[in-house]
Amino acid sequence: MSISKITDTSQNNDQLYSSLSQNLKILKNTLGNSNDLIIREITIGNAEKYELAIIYIDGLSDKVTISDTVIDKLMLDIEANQDTDTEKIIRYLRDSCLTAGDVNDIFNFSVLYNSILNGDTVILLDESSTGIVTNTKGAKDRAVMEPSTESVIRGPRESFTETLRTNTALIRRKIKSPNLWIKSRIIGEVTKTDVAVMYLNDIANDKIVAEVLARLDRINIDGILESGYIEDFIQDSKFTIFPTVYNSERPDVIAGELLDGKIAILVDGSPFVLVVPALFTSFLQSAEDYYQHWMISSLVRLLRFLGISLALVAPSLYVAITTFHQEMLPTPMLISVASQREGVPFPAIVEAFIMELAFEVLREAGLRMPRTIGPAVSIVGTLVIGQAAVEAGIVSAVMVIIVALTAICSFLFPSYGLSNTVRALRFPLMILASILGLFGLMFGLMIIVLHLCSLRTFGVPYLSPFGPLILKDQKDALVLFPRRALLTRPRLISKKNTVRGHKYFNTKKRNQTNV
Repeated sequence: MSISKITDTSQNNDQLYSSLSQNLKILKNTLGNSNDLIIREITIGNAEKYELAIIYIDGLSDKVTISDTVIDKLMLDIEANQDTDTEKIIRYLRDSCLTAGDVNDIFNFSVLYNSILNGDTVILLDESSTGIVTNTKGAKDRAVMEPSTESVIRGPRESFTETLRTNTALIRRKIKSPNLWIKSRIIGEVTKTDVAVMYLNDIANDKIVAEVLARLDRINIDGILESGYIEDFIQDSKFTIFPTVYNSERPDVIAGELLDGKIAILVDGSPFVLVVPALFTSFLQSAEDYYQHWMISSLVRLLRFLGISLALVAPSLYVAITTFHQEMLPTPMLISVASQREGVPFPAIVEAFIMELAFEVLREAGLRMPRTIGPAVSIVGTLVIGQAAVEAGIVSAVMVIIVALTAICSFLFPSYGLSNTVRALRFPLMILASILGLFGLMFGLMIIVLHLCSLRTFGVPYLSPFGPLILKDQKDALVLFPRRALLTRPRLISKKNTVRGHKYFNTKKRNQTNV
């Protein structure tokens, strides 16, 4: 049983009173006499000498735990001849009576409110300004299920839930190391949301850990309802459309990031865990890459990089070539495209905007609809609208093919955040291509690359290991080398322990030197 004292020196006028009735009156008034506030008043001791109250919130606390470890112990197991002062009674209840795993003393109302609203049970004794809080959390939570946004063919089938302690336990099941440290914060003046920062102390960069904790401490907001709130506050650049904080709902992905020296941020109430620093290549890598043969994984990664290129520039290329650079097409293809566009009343840019906007509307509608009909409506709607638009002469068949190819390529990204970025950048590139042709498209791509080169995430260049070029880190960037060749961690992230399996590696190197 861990015994400690919880104090709050920031508020001097918040102390508990020695009168039980006065404490209960203040408690009821503060919580507005809410009907989920349960107060059980009982008497204990010789000749029922001592009055106390058991306080908890219905729905947040486990009633079975309260009955077995609190009420039964107080009413049945307490010594009948106990006859002493209230302070000794408090000590007796804390040390010898309550059987819960975590029992603490409290002295003020702010800690009392925070305890019961977190699912704990508080015991107040008459004629004593000291209370006892015991851990009885038992709120309903979602079971560990298969990930819904990061599905894999081969790999673990578990995902995070909305409960913070469940999520930390899932990570500790993957990494059974005493160097896996957790730093806790409470953020939100109203919601009082628990936030946990996890990192491997012997691998993570101490400066990055200190910066993460400092940025969390600077957050001043009334409520945190999801990890996206934290992401908006801690990212380096506020005016970039590219995601600079990685998130995942898979424990194996987070464990792999921690082994690389990165820091995970878990938010109570969110099944998505944040990871910093986040590199551009992180959003194009999947957990399944490391579970299958390295040649297959390398091929799939190359397909993803090709997919992001097509998803970004395919409509712009169509607009630029059909508007300014028809001579680039072979004569048979040029004749075919011209014949298809003969009856289309709109220029290429308007045609592209119509189809792209129609597809984006259908995709968002499919996401918001019930799961049973959403995919069917989006697929059927796309086919029907595309076919009808071609037959009506509003768009050409080539445009429908390009939009379909663009949509398919956008689904290659393991990260939904990067997919949204590509979707948003597609439209300004089409506008530039309609004004300046391929020169406008190249100008837009140059602006994007320069912007990516200027981004940093917690001091780490966003485009590393491509910019700056780090040859050792290329083994897990564009392609994936065999696992036995991945001997070092990312150079700019982990500076404390850069060698994977350093004990085995040093022994092997020493043996080779002796030979």
